[in-house]
Amino acid sequence: MTSPNMLRAAVIQVNAGPEIEPNLVQAGALIRRAVADGAQLVCLPENVSLMAQGREKILARVKPEASHPGVPFFRDLARETGTWIMTGTLGCLLDDGRVANRAFVVAPNGDIVARYDKIHMFDVDLAGGESYRESATYRPGERAVVVPTPWGGLGLSICYDVRFAYLFRALAKAGAGLITVPAAFTVPTGRAHWHVLLRARAIETGCFVLAPAQTGLHDGGRGTYGHSLIISPWGEVLADAGEGVGHVIADLDLNKVAEARRMVPSLVHDRSFEGP
Repeated sequence: MTSPNMLRAAVIQVNAGPEIEPNLVQAGALIRRAVADGAQLVCLPENVSLMAQGREKILARVKPEASHPGVPFFRDLARETGTWIMTGTLGCLLDDGRVANRAFVVAPNGDIVARYDKIHMFDVDLAGGESYRESATYRPGERAVVVPTPWGGLGLSICYDVRFAYLFRALAKAGAGLITVPAAFTVPTGRAHWHVLLRARAIETGCFVLAPAQTGLHDGGRGTYGHSLIISPWGEVLADAGEGVGHVIADLDLNKVAEARRMVPSLVHDRSFEGP
């Protein structure tokens, strides 16, 4: 019987390529391993089904949600394993020709209980010549999402969202005690900011943060940082997957959410103020 106060959670770390089917096979094998280790909630990275470089290559491979092979795949896997799955993100083709970077939460009976489209677009030029323009291909989401689970509210975010603290605060105030951050962080920004940003978001909200990530080299030579993390509401790193493909697990005591918020009750100390 599921305890509302204890959760064994897993974050999966993958190295996805430019073809959907092999990526799903990789993800499925890793989910089954995590479930064999007792995971009750399994979280996967951003772009779990497709890491392709360039707008044309992405648009040639993505599918509408209704025909995306990843949707029934994860629904069937949730039913097979009896596990909650946060799918990471699937690129879902939209009617306007753009793509939604969309995360799903699937219950153990296979029902999709939540969808979240990434709100903040990664449009940056990095030192060393790397350049990213997500808004050229993807349509940003417009709605924050907290989904009820047996362990309380699960807030959804995706990768670049982690730099926007107000989103995480809104999720916590809407009832989230757990927040997922599926990501495909670049190596330079990962080395500089990944751990500190995720720890800060956990501390600010008093939430457990589950951050599954891509790792290694991908199509077009893009590199991702890895280091999938599970972080406590006090900012402690409970699990770090390093740089390899695989999974890590942590046992989460959900009582720690209320405990952290009692010790630093900043969520109830908001004040209105005039801008500078």
